[in-house]
Formats: sequence, structure tokens, C-alpha cells
Amino acid sequence: MSQMIGAESTAKVLTQPRGKVIAYWTVTLLLAGPIMLSGIGQLMRLEGNVELVEHLGYPLYVLTILGICKVLGAAALVVPGFPRLKEWAHAGIFFLMTGAALSHAFADGFGGNGFSVILPLSYAALNIASWALRPTSRKL
Repeated sequence: MSQMIGAESTAKVLTQPRGKVIAYWTVTLLLAGPIMLSGIGQLMRLEGNVELVEHLGYPLYVLTILGICKVLGAAALVVPGFPRLKEWAHAGIFFLMTGAALSHAFADGFGGNGFSVILPLSYAALNIASWALRPTSRKL
């Protein structure tokens, strides 16, 4: 004899506090926006990107590699679904930003007032905050 489950049994839906969701999207958009724009700028080789890469001692093709990685990583953070891809995007952005800070530190000696090191580290911190605040639907 089969048993029919009635309408009174419902699945428990896990919800997060509204403030945490707002904080997640604020931090994630503050991260994804500039990462996307800088990736596009690197792909188009706008403004000081060529001079910066040459100053750091990297070949120009690095702009294409970094640009593609940044655009895809920023898109992966905001597109719904794909939690494993989001984990990889967060890891990639973290390594990208800490690598940028180290490159500037070794090449510039920290630049003017340390801005060239502080900016990528601030993006790394935003990245960590976005990862920590992510909703359960975006976790593995």
C-alpha cells in the first residue's frame, strides 16, 4: 500500500537574513564591477595598461590573459548557479590581486604612498568578504 504525502508536508526552505543578502550583493558588485572594467580595459589596451605592464617587466600578451580571466571571473561571480565555478572565480581573483600587489611591491617599491599595493589588496579583501557572505545557494 502506497502512502500519499499530503499538502501539509512541505520542504524546509533555508533563508538568510535580508541584511546579509544585501551585504553580499553590495560587496560582490563592488568587486565584480571594477574587475570587469579593468579586464575590458586590459583587453582593449586602454590608457596606462601597456605602460604599467612594461614597467612591471611583463610581456604585453599578459594583458590579454589577465583581461580574459578578469572578465570571465567577474561574470562568474554574478551569474546565478554554478557554485563550483564561483569557488574557482573567487580563488582566481584572490591570487590575481595578491599577485598584482606583490608585483607592484617588487617592481615599484610600493609606488606613491603604497597605493599600487593597497588597491589590489583591498580588492582581495572584498573578494574574501564576498566569499564569506555568499548565500547557501552559492555554496558547494
